[in-house]
Amino acid sequence: MPIDINSDMGESYGAWTMGADDQIMPNITSANIACGFHGGDPKTIDRTIKLAKQHGVAVGAHPSYPDLQGFGRRRMNMPLDEVEAIVIYQVGAMQAFARANGVPLVHVKAHGELYNWAAVDPDVARAIARGVKRVDPNLVFVGLATAPRMLEAAKAEGLRVAREAFADRVYMPDGTLQPRSVKGSVHQDPDVAAQQVLDIVCEHRIRTADGSWMALEAETICIHGDNPPAPQIAAAVRGRLADAGVEVRRL
Repeated sequence: MPIDINSDMGESYGAWTMGADDQIMPNITSANIACGFHGGDPKTIDRTIKLAKQHGVAVGAHPSYPDLQGFGRRRMNMPLDEVEAIVIYQVGAMQAFARANGVPLVHVKAHGELYNWAAVDPDVARAIARGVKRVDPNLVFVGLATAPRMLEAAKAEGLRVAREAFADRVYMPDGTLQPRSVKGSVHQDPDVAAQQVLDIVCEHRIRTADGSWMALEAETICIHGDNPPAPQIAAAVRGRLADAGVEVRRL
C-alpha cells in the first residue's frame, strides 16, 4: 500500500522562525502550508510553495483559527458559518499563491485546535468541508483516521478524504491523541517515530499510551514541522519505509 508523508510547513511569521522546512521538505511528499492565521505570512507562503515545487511536493492549505498568539492551539467559540468563512478565506489565499507559482493546490488539512474540534464535532467538520468545497470541490480533505465522524462529515459534502495518522504523536486507546500537556505526548526519538509509521503502514495498527494495540489504516502520515527533531524523524521515516519496500507518493 503506497503512503503519503505530510508535514506542516511555512509556519514562520515575519522575523520569527518556526521549523526547519528546508531540511524536512526533501523527505516528504505533501506540505500543509500555514495560511497566515496561526503562522505564515505572504512572503513565507510564497517561499514555501517555491520550495515544495522544487522538491516535487504536493501543496496543501493548513487553515486555522485566527490565533497567532496561541499558534492556533486554543479553541475559539466561533459560529459554524464563521468557521466556513475563515476556511474559504485561507484556502482561497493559498490557492492564489499556488496558481501564481504554477502548481495545483491538492489538499486541505485544518490545523491545531480547529482540527481537534472537527475530530469530535461533525458539525464543525462539515463547516470546514463546506468551505473547502466552495473554493474547489476537487480538493482532498485530510482528516484524523481514528475520527470516523469527521471523515463521514467531509464525505457527506462530496469531498474525497485522506485518512491521516501521526508519526510523532502518542495515541490514547480510544483513538484520540494524547494531550500535548502530558509529558512525552510528542515523540522525540526518530527511531520510535519511524517504528510507529512502519506499524501503521505495514501492520495497520498502532501501540497506544497504555501499551495496547489499536487498528489503524491511513493514506497519509504526518510529521509535525514544529517538533525540533522533525528533520531527523522525516529522514528516519523515509529511510525505514524504503528499506521495507513501501512506495511513498503524494496524494
